[in-house]
Amino acid sequence: MFDFIHKHKKIMQILLFILIVPSFALVGVDGYNRMLDSGADVAKVAGVSIKQTTWDNAVKNDIDRIRASNPNIDVKLLDTPEFKYGVLERLVREQVTIAAVNDARLETSDQRLANELQNDPAIAALRGPDGKLDNEKYKQLVGSQGLTPAGFEARFRNQLSAQQVFKGVQESSFAPNALVDVTLNAFLQKREIQVANFEASAYAGKVNLTDADLESYYKANPSQFQAPEQANIEYVVLDVEALKNSITVSDADLKSYYDQNVGRYSTPEERRASHVLINAAKSAPAADRAAAKAKAQALLESLKKAPNTFAEVAKANSQDPGSAANGGDLNFFGKGAMVKPFEDAAFALKKDELSGIVESDFGYHIIKLTDIKPSKQRSFDEVKAEITAEVKKQQAQKKYAEAADIFTNTTYEQSDSLKPVADKLKLEIKTASNITRNPPASSAIASNVLATPKFLNALFSADAIEKKRNTEAVETPAKQLISGRITQYTAARTLPLAEVKDSVRARLTAQRSFELAKKEGAAQLAAWKATPASATLPAAVVVSRQQGQNIAPQVIEAVLKADSAKLPEFIGVEVVGRGYYVAKINKILAPEAADPAQAQTLAQGRSQYAQALTAAEDQAYYKVLKARFKTDIKVNQSKLSAAPTASDAAK
Repeated sequence: MFDFIHKHKKIMQILLFILIVPSFALVGVDGYNRMLDSGADVAKVAGVSIKQTTWDNAVKNDIDRIRASNPNIDVKLLDTPEFKYGVLERLVREQVTIAAVNDARLETSDQRLANELQNDPAIAALRGPDGKLDNEKYKQLVGSQGLTPAGFEARFRNQLSAQQVFKGVQESSFAPNALVDVTLNAFLQKREIQVANFEASAYAGKVNLTDADLESYYKANPSQFQAPEQANIEYVVLDVEALKNSITVSDADLKSYYDQNVGRYSTPEERRASHVLINAAKSAPAADRAAAKAKAQALLESLKKAPNTFAEVAKANSQDPGSAANGGDLNFFGKGAMVKPFEDAAFALKKDELSGIVESDFGYHIIKLTDIKPSKQRSFDEVKAEITAEVKKQQAQKKYAEAADIFTNTTYEQSDSLKPVADKLKLEIKTASNITRNPPASSAIASNVLATPKFLNALFSADAIEKKRNTEAVETPAKQLISGRITQYTAARTLPLAEVKDSVRARLTAQRSFELAKKEGAAQLAAWKATPASATLPAAVVVSRQQGQNIAPQVIEAVLKADSAKLPEFIGVEVVGRGYYVAKINKILAPEAADPAQAQTLAQGRSQYAQALTAAEDQAYYKVLKARFKTDIKVNQSKLSAAPTASDAAK
């Protein structure tokens, strides 16, 4: 794949923003506005506030959706300031789009709505072989989104209206081939170079440090030798999984649940049939319908005489494009999948039996039943483990909802101890030592509940530190409630030199080594520039943005940016911490159009350049709309460490 996706993420982030625009989940513009109605303001667009609670709920819903589609994902990867702020940006964009829809009075006609719904892949998949929409499955589809068919269609209509806001910009964007080629040729350009390395590590043996040197560096850089604030804590966790594991369910209760839901544990009967369809719409003239029926009747008489020729007859005569090529075969289907007259006839037949003429909205059918899958009831013993898990889950969720209120209220009302809430809910008071505000990835707590940023912020708040009060109850992405309190606090401090002497020595040695490498490299650069023939350099290599030849990226970038008016040319490049590099640029090589790989790269590049240009224009127009509708985001991204509470936003 085109390698600059990895090396130029900013461009691709812009591109992805437009390619993966979040679904505009509206239940009507006014309905959306009414949802933004509680909590402190976190943003405002065209006078409409986006509330803290709306933001919190959107973050939670996005995390839930991602977890549902990626069950193995570590939810802590999503509990980040960047993720939360991205959700807020999405809410703002949606509200800006609503304002633009209202301002321009954009509407979607009934005809366009019908056409778009008909072409939607998810809905198209619900059509039967006869082309008719399965209404029950359609209701199930929209019901899974918490909507009625009318509500779903209203939301879809609003999505289409919203798309019109940016559609003009996106479809009118144009990247001239000459501009694209100039840009890509420069981007894909190759240069032949020779590089001399002056690695810092090679000069470490020349560095001699005294105790005075170490002390001086230590005093000049105290921030490098800080021990972060730490706390020993007590904490309690209310956990759905723990509640589930503590629940026992009797066999009698499990059997009762099975009996009450027996239908859930059976597979309904399915039938397989083939058919011949002679089209005749209900609205067709009577003469046309009569002719179609007569043709179907003639085919039926023929099939009665030679039933084994059904597949051949269907291929030659059936007017159902979805099944004719397969000899009329419709595969297995259950009740509710076909139109009612067809279903009634198919489920009344015996295996290998032919139906009479069956009339439906589509015309006249001749049906042959080819197979039957009888319904199967799974026994209680077969599904006992499944039922146990389901009943435990339901009971645990109910207990969690009831206990959550007790947990939240008790930790707040009796904030000087965790014992009251532990006693009420039979929770274990756990302890942890040396907890920091920002635990490193290698920390023992980095992957558990104690690493939740919102909890750590609450734990290291002034109230919790100074008064040793319980933190607020914090819900984690893993559906847990946690509250903690500090039992011992140690403020951030500079470690004594004796403890960090080895670290001081290593840092100062690296610094001095780098300085020596840089000094010698710069001297060689000056000498070789003065007398190029004296340069002793390794063999030449060809580099590009796609072919780095294991050379430091900073060197490659400098080489490709260097002025090519006068070649050969010498340049020097510092790579902090690694060393100094002298590169001789010998010549420029144009992209090889004859190279199939290069041609593919160019083709991909042209496409992605055009998409990136479209994305940039889309973003520019979005900025104009934000300004037009007086958009004000009240949350400072640079200061965001976790989604703020309502009280934080109010402040």
